[in-house]
Amino acid sequence: MATARDDAQDLATFGYRQELNRTLGSFSAFAAGFSYMSVLTGLFQTFAFGFAAGGTTLLWSWPMVFAGQFVVALGFAELVAHYPLSGGVYQWSKLIGSPFLGWLVGWTYIACLIVTLAAVALALQSTLPQIWPGFQMTGLASMNAVVLGCVLLIMSTWLNSSGVGLLAKVNNAGVFAELAGVVILIAALFFRSVRPANQLVSRPDPGPLLVSAAVTASYVLYGFDTAASLAEETEDPRRKAPRAILRALSATSALGMLVLFFALMAARDPLAVELGRASGGLSWLVKDVLGGRFGTAILCDVVFAVTVCALATHAGAVRLMFAMARDGKLPFSGLLSRVSPDSKTPVVPAIVAGAAAIGILVINVNLPRLIELITVVAALWANLAYLFVTTALLRRRFAGRQISEDSDAGSAFTLGRWGLPVNVVGAFWSAFMVLNLGWPRAAVYGADWQSRFAPLLLTVSLLAVGASFYLYLRRHPA
Repeated sequence: MATARDDAQDLATFGYRQELNRTLGSFSAFAAGFSYMSVLTGLFQTFAFGFAAGGTTLLWSWPMVFAGQFVVALGFAELVAHYPLSGGVYQWSKLIGSPFLGWLVGWTYIACLIVTLAAVALALQSTLPQIWPGFQMTGLASMNAVVLGCVLLIMSTWLNSSGVGLLAKVNNAGVFAELAGVVILIAALFFRSVRPANQLVSRPDPGPLLVSAAVTASYVLYGFDTAASLAEETEDPRRKAPRAILRALSATSALGMLVLFFALMAARDPLAVELGRASGGLSWLVKDVLGGRFGTAILCDVVFAVTVCALATHAGAVRLMFAMARDGKLPFSGLLSRVSPDSKTPVVPAIVAGAAAIGILVINVNLPRLIELITVVAALWANLAYLFVTTALLRRRFAGRQISEDSDAGSAFTLGRWGLPVNVVGAFWSAFMVLNLGWPRAAVYGADWQSRFAPLLLTVSLLAVGASFYLYLRRHPA
């Protein structure tokens, strides 16, 4: 087993010194990825939209998306075994691809994490008002979602500035609570089932299958690489981080599938219009099936899950911003790469990420279908970053080169001769996800062209601005 000194020496081989607290164990690494994906957060937030688009077909989208994302995760697990560095996807694409690719991936993923953080904060609107009407503090739902979200983001900024030790304790407690809540929810729904499973397991319609995959499973099942972003704070990361990635994705997928399955088996009317309404969805189904008090208790656990999901997403953004600034790849890099001597945490990136997420909420307070647009754009940008990484790794394999110059570096986790076929499938899957999420479907984004093409236009603008920033920083180093 590697010691803290061994891990620090290992980090030094990449040209970095140990500045962050290396205190995270196996469970904390797993918890970071699990709480980022968060079954209770994603399902309760996007169930209504996914159900409205595809009905019970969304059951089929879940195992399909899991299988594809697991193939991508296998490649990431091998990469972190070779490059156990803060920043994850940024470091991998830089080291196996090029500095420009590293910048573009880092830029895209920072934007994804900040947008995801805003989307997670908005998830409180789907639960808190159903727990107590007093949480509906304004008449306009979109305005109320912003008020609740801003409160959560301020708290997340404070916790992410206080050190990884406190953050890990809160996150671990949240994961325990979420795991217990999910198991209790699954059991309760199972015992209240009112229809046999074969009524739900029927041949899916390919159209709704793709739509539902784009909003429910695709939104939940990304961010599994969060354990890799915390590699410089994890003990023996070459061994623990790869397993944390795969375990977090597998656990989230299995539990999420069971929640979906038994929820639809327990629904009094599986075609009820409330299931596809933003004000109803899974929160409404749980209270309708389990009763007011029991349902409210479950929704309280969902609020806890949303909170730790925001913490994990925020933490990923902080580490990625810190890693890029440490390399001088961001404006004001000196300030963004500074680690607090007290908390051993980059405080400025925590403040910047929190403020940026609040800015998204405030600027778009009157935007119609705000939650749906933000959640899909976040998933799109995440999978675009994954596509860049898997493609860079595939080019390296086709060129006959090792993943890293030290052929023994990734011995803690290796795909061996399966590396190339797994990588090929992973690259094709990520390309499919980007195309599927970005396709301007009226059923997902609305009939008007501005809404339908918004994800595509935002993505093109993001890449163009990122490339311009890169050229500027080359001429004016930070």
